[in-house]
Amino acid sequence: MHGQPRRIPYGFILAISFLALAAMFLVSLLYGAADSRFHDVWLALTTKPTGKTSLLIREFRLPRELAALAVGSALAVAGAVMQGITRNPLADPGLLGLTAGANAMLAVVLAFYPGAGTLGIVLACFAGAAVGTLLVFGISAANRRGLSPLRIVLAGAAVSALLNAAAEGIGLSFKISQEISMWNAGGVIGTTWNQLALIAPFIAAGLITAMALSRQITILSLSEEVASGLGQNTARVKVILFAVIIVLAGASVALVGNLAFIGLMVPHIVRAITGPDYRRVLPLSATVGGLFMLLADTIGRTINAPYETSVTAIVAMLGLPFFLWIVNKKGGGAA
Repeated sequence: MHGQPRRIPYGFILAISFLALAAMFLVSLLYGAADSRFHDVWLALTTKPTGKTSLLIREFRLPRELAALAVGSALAVAGAVMQGITRNPLADPGLLGLTAGANAMLAVVLAFYPGAGTLGIVLACFAGAAVGTLLVFGISAANRRGLSPLRIVLAGAAVSALLNAAAEGIGLSFKISQEISMWNAGGVIGTTWNQLALIAPFIAAGLITAMALSRQITILSLSEEVASGLGQNTARVKVILFAVIIVLAGASVALVGNLAFIGLMVPHIVRAITGPDYRRVLPLSATVGGLFMLLADTIGRTINAPYETSVTAIVAMLGLPFFLWIVNKKGGGAA
């Protein structure tokens, strides 16, 4: 019909997002405290680097940006899954206690088991994210009026404050505040190839599992009654998906620290483009989340070079107004 605008094909949108992600990844390798040339990047990616600049790119900047890409994708997909299965437009791993729980458990490991290594930290972050989730939803469900989007967010804020205070208390008591603060800054600075090799498979497994269950998430996002009527085992699907969220959020904290708002913003932006079908939402959330995190990290490295600006601060500057807009538009009447 002449009066209806033509919808852009999803395949074209996804291809454009991949191209934009690749372009942003290249920009993130080129620019920083020490700018480099495309030739240096090419040498770092294709040969064993010998020059100072190509070595810096290969050993420091490349694992850092791969970590940013992985974490951005993980948090965006985790947020999309949370919003789908809880039907809560304010859901985000950083706002609902998951990353704070992982951060608190990370502090415990650094204090009591300093030799645990990367694997020990990862497993501890998984446990902490699970504890944060149980606390938030347990407190929210205790109210007789049941769960509501705003009540869950308020419980998440309270639990996050408690767990972050616990992490800071442990840091002061055991004189490891500086180590914990480095993780709390939410940056990818200092990411090594060994850390990336250990943590990236967890993120990859979580992303693949979430996308494999994308049809079930779409049905759950409509209503539990519809899902049950279509023969879906909602309890089992939810358990698997919450495990996926815990893995994605816990792995992200273990790699770069405590970050909020990415899992809130990206899914809303993506759904405005693709619609509510999670078979389309999740792949695009992964690419847009990775692109957003690469952009934030590049800004953090260049805006006040040679000094680093916290990625957490940059993300919060964009995320907090978006959060308030979502509360005003969708969550305000759900107290």
